[in-house]
Amino acid sequence: MLIKTRGIVFRFTKYGETSIIVNIFTEAYGMQGYIVNGVRSHTSKSKIALYQPLTLVELVAYHKDQADLTRIKEVRCLYQYQHLPVDIRKSTVAMFLNEIINKTIKEESHSEEVFEFLMTSFIALDQITAGVENFHIIFLIKLSRFLGFGAQSKNEWVGGRFATPETETLLEILVKAEYIDTVQIANAQRKELLELVLQFYSDHVESFGELKSLPVLREVLS
Repeated sequence: MLIKTRGIVFRFTKYGETSIIVNIFTEAYGMQGYIVNGVRSHTSKSKIALYQPLTLVELVAYHKDQADLTRIKEVRCLYQYQHLPVDIRKSTVAMFLNEIINKTIKEESHSEEVFEFLMTSFIALDQITAGVENFHIIFLIKLSRFLGFGAQSKNEWVGGRFATPETETLLEILVKAEYIDTVQIANAQRKELLELVLQFYSDHVESFGELKSLPVLREVLS
């Protein structure tokens, strides 16, 4: 059957000479895999730019329960990022968060709520003029609640790990913060906060593993 849904591109892989397999987290059915033929050819009417990670799309697609791959009939950009592609800090944060969501978001349950969170978050990242350096930590705290292990207090986040009193105070603020909130954090404290949050994720997400984009994030935001 044909469905119309909004979605956010998670990743794509090359397939054959000119095609791709793209994974899109859809509002209607959660994570879905689609094969898109000929999109990498010079004569293709379908632009590869529509399938770049984190692109927000509206699509009409064929859907079949339990199918690993289906096809897209129509696709258009839902929101055109203005600043995220050209702002090095924002694009680096986006790259880091894309790696996180690819590791953590697997299930189809509560897909509408998860999609809405992802969409509003990345639009916010594109539009905010301050607080970019703290965005990824606030995002991870918020995302954890959709993944089923979100902690509601600094004590839950810290657990038995060491943290300075200053860092614990900042963590308490960030647990309640919104993206637009301005929180003054020194680089060393931000690094400690992120390490605490990532360790929390590692404890709750199977095969969380190493984050390849983390060194780049640290370099750009330092």
